Amino acid sequence: MGKGLVGISHAKEKLRRTISPRNGSISSTTNDVPKGHFAVYVGETYRRFVVPISYLNHALFQDLLHWAEEEFGYNHPMGGITIPCSEDYFISLISLLKSS
Repeated sequence: MGKGLVGISHAKEKLRRTISPRNGSISSTTNDVPKGHFAVYVGETYRRFVVPISYLNHALFQDLLHWAEEEFGYNHPMGGITIPCSEDYFISLISLLKSS
């Protein structure tokens, strides 16, 4: 049981870490991600977007997550969820999700 708690603690700490897009440094806080949102990294430059958790329920966003899983598995290079699509495509998708 103690071993499971250590794994959970490690996972929580990993989720707390975010990458600063300005200098690539790792921050141990998530103050810039509002409650009910999460960060994703998109495109060749790994531009960071903060999106509502409710997008996880949308089929189109789930397709992107499956694509990310196929591309990176569960080891994302940025320490967060990395989406392997262009920024333009992602912005278009977010606009569509906002309007639905």
